Amino acid sequence: MLFYSPRIAPNTGNAIRMVAGSGCELHLVEPLGFDLSEPKLRRAGLDYHDLASVTVHPDLAAAWATVLPARVFAFTAHATASFADIAYRPGDVLMFGPEPTGLDERTLADPNITAQVRIPMLSGRRSLNLSNAAAVAVYEAWRQQGFSGAQ
Repeated sequence: MLFYSPRIAPNTGNAIRMVAGSGCELHLVEPLGFDLSEPKLRRAGLDYHDLASVTVHPDLAAAWATVLPARVFAFTAHATASFADIAYRPGDVLMFGPEPTGLDERTLADPNITAQVRIPMLSGRRSLNLSNAAAVAVYEAWRQQGFSGAQ
């Protein structure tokens, strides 16, 4: 999972807790809207920081150098394809943009992005909370893998 320029510390803290529980990796791309030592981030992640794989990259190019040649699915409310229609494979990257704007057009045009997908919602709703959207997506991908490694 990749968070591009996340802005809200508790959302990233919640994601850290989720990746610790699911076994996936979290890649954070700077600039971040907070300091990783921020108390709100630590509180949201509780004691899971040592159990989570979190890598911070100075920019998107550095993140691509680490995660590619994986398939990259960019989550955006502007996509027409549902995230649930993807047959996920181990190593796929689920990419999310900053709160509250999401991924901008320039980033969405990046040739390293395999596809743009959306999480269906009721009409008139703008978006889900970042950590909630990430959890929905990660658990769907993990479910398709038979919850590999889970007890």
